[in-house]
Amino acid sequence: MQKPKVELEFDREMENVYKRAKLEAGYTASVFHQMLIRNGGLATAKQLINEVRESQGYSELYLRGRLDLTVEAVLVDNPKWHPLFSPDELEKARKRLVKYGYSGPQH
Repeated sequence: MQKPKVELEFDREMENVYKRAKLEAGYTASVFHQMLIRNGGLATAKQLINEVRESQGYSELYLRGRLDLTVEAVLVDNPKWHPLFSPDELEKARKRLVKYGYSGPQH
């Protein structure tokens, strides 16, 4: 069964955020990229959001001042993706961003 169009678009957006982190922040998120290949964008995002602790990639992007390139920010900043996630997942993503002082996209 083929994925819905919005889920395919989200997969592409996750691949794009991987490329942007490498290009713009000098961070190669190898583990994240492997997860994308293995599980797809949506499953990867859900796994990362539902982890109790922030991922290593999240921490690296925080240290580089680029929380806008995290899965959490991509999700929270674009209402287009909200229907793919539960209200609880959206809240977890928001809380994590607030905890680290994220105030919205910088671009």
